[in-house]
Amino acid sequence: MTIHGFIFDLDGVLTDTAEYHYRAWKRLADEEGILFEREQNEALRGVSRRRSLELLLNGRVFPEAKMQEMMERKNDYYVESLQQITPAGVLPGAQSLLAEIRAAGMKIAIGSASKNAREVTERLGIGPWIDALADGDSVVRTKPEPDLFVYAAGLLGTPVAECVVVEDAEAGVAAGNTAGMRTVGLGPVARVGKATAVFPSLDGVTLATILQRLGSATSGG
Repeated sequence: MTIHGFIFDLDGVLTDTAEYHYRAWKRLADEEGILFEREQNEALRGVSRRRSLELLLNGRVFPEAKMQEMMERKNDYYVESLQQITPAGVLPGAQSLLAEIRAAGMKIAIGSASKNAREVTERLGIGPWIDALADGDSVVRTKPEPDLFVYAAGLLGTPVAECVVVEDAEAGVAAGNTAGMRTVGLGPVARVGKATAVFPSLDGVTLATILQRLGSATSGG
């Protein structure tokens, strides 16, 4: 098994900004008189801003100008909350794993559907570990399409077959699998069970553990 690159989703993998996203969507929904609760927010995990809005609207039809305004309003609410992000927001196990990967001579990219991924990365202080960043502005088709991860692999100069995607969303796992990459899913099997290997989180996970699990899965062990 040859691995030369890792592509990490950001929200829910290296940090947890899901609560900020939920509060922003909830605020928008309340202003528009739309019922939106945490259970519905799970469906928004890992997908684009536009697709998130479509899911929130649940079949309601609005003019394109109104759709754009609502997406911008939600993003304004979310960006306000980014001021709270500090290096303390890096999830347990994430920074030590990034350091291990770099020490092993492998490359690291961020592959996030968020258009705010660069600012979040900078506020977390993990920029020095990252070789490339692909975000919501990088490609037209976002997760579950494979384009974002293929683009990230291109930025790293690494063949897709030599990349591992680390994701916490069903859409992200599907994108990595379709791209022909091995995938590490973080979270419940019901959500990320189609990944090559699954862990509850990165807490306590080492590079050696990941490579061992991926090797066993791909060899049928």
